[in-house]
Amino acid sequence: MLEGQMIALSVRDFFTKSMLKIAFLPLIITMAVLLIAFYSAADYGFDSLQVYIESTQNGQDVTVDPNAPFYYIWATAVIGFLFQYSVTSWLVGFLFYTIGTLFVMMFSVFTTLIIIGFLTPFILEIIQKRHYPEIKTNGFGNILSPLWVLFRSGLIMVIMFFVLMPLYFIPFINIIAFNFPLYYFFHKLLNYDIASTILTKEEYAVIHAKKASSFRGRTIFLYILSMIPFITLFTAVFYIIYLGHGYFQELKKIRNNEDSIINSLDKKQITN
Repeated sequence: MLEGQMIALSVRDFFTKSMLKIAFLPLIITMAVLLIAFYSAADYGFDSLQVYIESTQNGQDVTVDPNAPFYYIWATAVIGFLFQYSVTSWLVGFLFYTIGTLFVMMFSVFTTLIIIGFLTPFILEIIQKRHYPEIKTNGFGNILSPLWVLFRSGLIMVIMFFVLMPLYFIPFINIIAFNFPLYYFFHKLLNYDIASTILTKEEYAVIHAKKASSFRGRTIFLYILSMIPFITLFTAVFYIIYLGHGYFQELKKIRNNEDSIINSLDKKQITN
């Protein structure tokens, strides 16, 4: 199957009633919790700053803890200065809420991905019954293995963030340096969830040895897709459908080759 045909097939599967039910429920819950937490913290922070600004404007003495870290004192002074003027106050507030909202949207993708990971078997079962009824899945994952992969991949992602930190100050390169750890986490989590549900360890090793670059290209495409605003709000299920088709297609080839080898051996035994 050509890649374009696989994408078109995945899109059609995604827009079925059963898939849309799975797609929107975890995302709505995730977005609601994250946005409530963010805006509650933001409102509290801005209210505290407003009290600070009004106190300084009224000539009241506002003391800062001398034991506070230098960056806290510096940040309080700078933000307090900016909030003294209506124009800069509005600009800072606008940027804070805009950037914060975008961050919440991006973070919600990974949170949704984690939630969807627990629903991966149900999604792949629907795909298998609809398109690959002749293929029996025999996954190698267990209850604890996804949590271990999640912890390990998350830890490596954090380490990458610190290691690549010097590159964040170089224009253009910083875009790649910042996204590379996120992509690593994205790639590892998606591939493990799907492969461990469908394949045996031996089958995964065979596919990974031959088609690792193909699946890496697919996850790069999906990661770039996830960076488009608002599309990320409901595409996590599509990621599983698309990569699931990729693994089912490769598994089908392996099983067909095994059957052809067995048939050829049987024919040789009969002739002998």
